[in-house]
Parts: sequence; C-alpha cells; structure tokens
Amino acid sequence: MTEKKLSYERFEEWDPSTLEELSHHYREILRLIGENPDREGLLKTPLRVAKAIQFLTQGYNMDPIDVLDSAKFREDYREMVIVKDIEIYSMCEHHMIPFIGKAHVAYIPDKYITGLSKIARVVEIYARRLQVQERLTMQIKDAIHNTLKPLGVAVVIEAQHLCMSMRGIQKQNSVTTTSNFIGAFERDKTRAEFLHLIGTRLH
Repeated sequence: MTEKKLSYERFEEWDPSTLEELSHHYREILRLIGENPDREGLLKTPLRVAKAIQFLTQGYNMDPIDVLDSAKFREDYREMVIVKDIEIYSMCEHHMIPFIGKAHVAYIPDKYITGLSKIARVVEIYARRLQVQERLTMQIKDAIHNTLKPLGVAVVIEAQHLCMSMRGIQKQNSVTTTSNFIGAFERDKTRAEFLHLIGTRLH
C-alpha cells in the first residue's frame, strides 16, 4: 500500500535557560556582523532566532525508536509498504544552511508493522538535527530496520542544498539524491519495483 504526503502537528517547546543564552549569543552575532541590535527592527530578533534554532533542531530531544515502538503491531502482511513524498527541512552541518526536499521510505514487514505517520515522524526527527544527507538516509533506514526487523527497508532522499545555491558553487537547480537499501531491497527486482512506484530513477 502507498501513503502520500502525510502531515503532522507542529510542535514547539523551548528550554528557558537555553533560550536566554542563545538570545545573548545571537545579539552578539548581530553586533559582530556590523548591525545595531538595539535598533527597532532587531530588538526581538535574537529571541526569535533562538526560538527558531531550537525548533529546527528539536530532533535531538526525540527518540525515533520510541516513536516506532509506540505504534508497533503484529500483522501477517508481507508486501511492500511505501510512504512517499515526505517533506524534509533540515540544516547542513557544515554551514548551518537549510536543505529541503522529500524522502521516500519503504519496508516489507515480517510480523510487525507500524503506523504510517510514524514513518514520517522518524524522518522528521532525524531531519531536525544538523545533518548531511548521506547520514540522514542511513539513520532512517537503520531505525526502521532495527525496530521492526522487517524483510527489507529502502530509503531514497532527493534534496536541494541552499549551501550550493546561495553560497559556494551557486548552482540553482541541482538536486542531490541519496539511497540506502537493506534486505529484500538489495535484490534488483524488488528495488526496481520500489523505484518505479515512487517515480524516481537513480543515476
């Protein structure tokens, strides 16, 4: 079965002491780049950015294994389960500049399934950390493989990196694709079926 474009509730929680310390440092950053942190338009900017960075990195405070275990059910189903077009908003750990895209995740159950929204949540948890796309791809695969013990797991991520668009080589339309397969998806036929269903070609 295939599930497309899952959404999930926005969750924001801030640690007050961390928020205060981050705000202080962002105020200093404004000063160091030549701005006046006391001018009207910037008075609340350090606090806003402090809240934003905590939201964008909230994955450090979440456990993807707990998420999968919270909706783990015994089921005699051994066909491919695909959750495709999961939106990704993450930050490159090298420049702390965003990369955005979508993830396609599939697994073939062996006794256990999980709630479809939990797959999207696992993607979200790992994406809300400082990342490289290659590691993000493997972490999603490993979490599902280690928790559900399925016959196979497949993950493909397609993303645009703003560090390439805004900085560095400044190529505007480049897309990076990463993939990771284990178990049944290492077989050519099964992998080809998955790639056909998500409408992606790996070059």
